[in-house]
Amino acid sequence: LQKGSSPVAPVHIVNEESADKTNLGFIHAFVAAISVIIVSELGDKTFFIAAIMAMRYNRLTVLAGAMLALGLMTCLSVLFGYATTVIPRVYTYYVSTALFAIFGIRMLREGLKMSPDEGQEELEEVQAEIKKKDEELQRTKLLNGPGDVESGPGTSIPQKKWLHFISPIFVQAFTLTFLAEWGDRSQLTTIVLAAREDPYGVAVGGTVGHCLCTGLAVIGGRMIAQKISVRTVTIIGGIVFLAFAFSALFISPDSGF
Repeated sequence: LQKGSSPVAPVHIVNEESADKTNLGFIHAFVAAISVIIVSELGDKTFFIAAIMAMRYNRLTVLAGAMLALGLMTCLSVLFGYATTVIPRVYTYYVSTALFAIFGIRMLREGLKMSPDEGQEELEEVQAEIKKKDEELQRTKLLNGPGDVESGPGTSIPQKKWLHFISPIFVQAFTLTFLAEWGDRSQLTTIVLAAREDPYGVAVGGTVGHCLCTGLAVIGGRMIAQKISVRTVTIIGGIVFLAFAFSALFISPDSGF
């Protein structure tokens, strides 16, 4: 009986160890993603887009459009990062560590060179961009208004149905946020994180981080946008990135997270 039952115990222990390792990897990836997104997004262009649009339009519509764009971008970034896992982990681990060190040094240099009111320029740029989009939207409405009557019921009904289900403000929030996020530092860091951490943890942590930042922007609006010191957030972000790079000295690439 003892000989027959002896192989069962080690299998049970191995399963428990692998489950603990997976949970630890998910938590580590989640914490890494949420912290990196927060220091990257606070005071960023996407933050100001949500803040300014929420002051002018329905907050829930702006929040839904911005979050759909950020959630989609996070998932795409995680997929890009996960695709690099075909390369041996030891290479992706140290390459990603080097990238974190580079991002950290760059953010520290940018932060130290910034003036205390650096965020105002970004705020004014976003305001001008949103104003331009509003003017384009108004021109489109003026052009399409008479056309609906002239073109007859065949084309007017589908257009009204389309606008009923998808608000132009929702589309504007989605488009502006998606384009601003493409190629942004937070997208690049999400790709790098997904290459070395648990992809599910990175996806959940990144989405939660974006929810917190965008929700704060939508609720607080201009007041929060004006009070945030972009310089301070950038310096803190640089320290966080360098901390992740420094942690590679103590964590083995084969440790699973």
